[in-house]
Amino acid sequence: MIGILFRLASYIVFLYMWAIILSALFSILAAFGVIDTRNRLVWTVGDFLYRVTDPVLRPIRNFLPSFGGIDLSPWVAVILIQFVIQPLLARLYEAIAYGSWQSLVL
Repeated sequence: MIGILFRLASYIVFLYMWAIILSALFSILAAFGVIDTRNRLVWTVGDFLYRVTDPVLRPIRNFLPSFGGIDLSPWVAVILIQFVIQPLLARLYEAIAYGSWQSLVL
């Protein structure tokens, strides 16, 4: 049962990482006029991606210095997910499933 919950959490984190990447690509395409945000479907997709990813990206944007018009917060979030969140989930699963609490201490 615990394995299923951690696998589900891992999938959700993986999908959220892709939502961040898609949101960044959507933002770039909209800024350069490649996609028309006046189209209702395009606007809806963009609004959904913004609403889903903005709560995580806003604190990162506040922390990072200004680079002009370049937003590096999605890439910082993806790196944090890859190198912090996913290994933490894996270690937490091992600790709960196998009782290896000592391996959590680095």
